[in-house]
Parts: sequence; C-alpha cells; structure tokens
Amino acid sequence: MHEMSLAESVLQLVEETAIREKAQRVKLVVLEIGRLSSVEPEAMRFCFEAVTRDSIAQGASLEIVVTPGLGWCMPCGAEVEMAESYGACPRCGSYQIQPTSGLEMRVREIEIE
Repeated sequence: MHEMSLAESVLQLVEETAIREKAQRVKLVVLEIGRLSSVEPEAMRFCFEAVTRDSIAQGASLEIVVTPGLGWCMPCGAEVEMAESYGACPRCGSYQIQPTSGLEMRVREIEIE
C-alpha cells in the first residue's frame, strides 16, 4: 500500500508548514489526486488518519479533490478525457494516448490555527 508512504510525506509537508507558520494545530488538508495517479482516495484517507495520530494534524479533516485524467491522442491529435491509463481513444479507437493531466498528487491547501 503505497498510500501509507504518500500520507507520511503529506504529513511531513503539513508539519513543516505548521512549524514555519507557528500554528497550534492543523484543521484541514486539501489534496488534489489525479484520476490516473494510482492513488486510491479511500486508502489515502485511512492512511492519513493513521499517520496523523499524535501529531499537530491529529483530527484534521482531509478533503480530496479528484482531478480528471486527460491525454493527447497521437494518431488523431485530439485531447481526450481518460478514465484509465491504457484506455482507447474515444474518437479514433487508438491506444496511443499520451497522458497530459491526472497523474499528479499535490497538497492544495492547509488550514491552520
């Protein structure tokens, strides 16, 4: 489950931010997770809750925003929405699609007090 190591990395970033801003606690973390990133949102929620125990982020809400997968079809040149990494182009049926968006995961917002 790679979500555990990702959650630990998110916590490290959150803690560094909280220390820099002299925060008392973290109230909310908003994550953007791309549909093609291979990160399971529910597994990420579970792991985030586990790694934040006994930290400044304990009890913080985790909001996950799933961003769409987009790709560029090499044969027909269309930009298409992708639900999976190796799907066919809905316009021409080709499997030669280069992902352009939806592979990322990033911390979009941290609310502290």
